[in-house]
Amino acid sequence: MFLSTEDYPQAHKVLGVVNATAHLMLPSDAIDSFESLDQLFSEVQQKLRERAAEKKADGIVGVRFNTNVANVQVAPKFLVLTGYGTMIQFIKGK
Repeated sequence: MFLSTEDYPQAHKVLGVVNATAHLMLPSDAIDSFESLDQLFSEVQQKLRERAAEKKADGIVGVRFNTNVANVQVAPKFLVLTGYGTMIQFIKGK
């Protein structure tokens, strides 16, 4: 299973879009700890791979990530990372 930000040149069939989201609560003493996004990227990539594998995809192309900091008035900040892409399956030769 591979993830790519680009398209794939080999003949393939599009299986659909896949997405995954992960979040992390930032306690008030670590409110500016944005390096924690690294662990979220790994988590989202793993979720994307698992979901695509369930659909028998060979890979995910056009992968994009969106980050967001959710501010809640009575709670700490949340780092939110969403990833999405297009699942593809290679066309096997006859």
